[in-house]
Amino acid sequence: MLEIKILDDHTIYLKGRFDAAQAEHARTVFDKIGQSCHIDCQRLEYISSVGLGILLKTQKRLTMQGHALKLTNLNKHIFDVFRYAGFDTIFEITEA
Repeated sequence: MLEIKILDDHTIYLKGRFDAAQAEHARTVFDKIGQSCHIDCQRLEYISSVGLGILLKTQKRLTMQGHALKLTNLNKHIFDVFRYAGFDTIFEITEA
């Protein structure tokens, strides 16, 4: 299960597994994002190619509008997934 919590300061907290089973819920949330956001991945346990695709689609749309997603607090496994996919060059990834 994936929990997505959006705060007023445009911080998005992800918790759980971001996979195909959660795709519809995640697309609904990420399709509504219209400005730059900070995504805290500290409690994200897993991300599949579907999750990567949703984030990439959101990043592309936001970039065209002059905005972007910034990812923080990725554990080693999640960071490696982003790095192996080449997404570390598409997203700004920082520690807290």
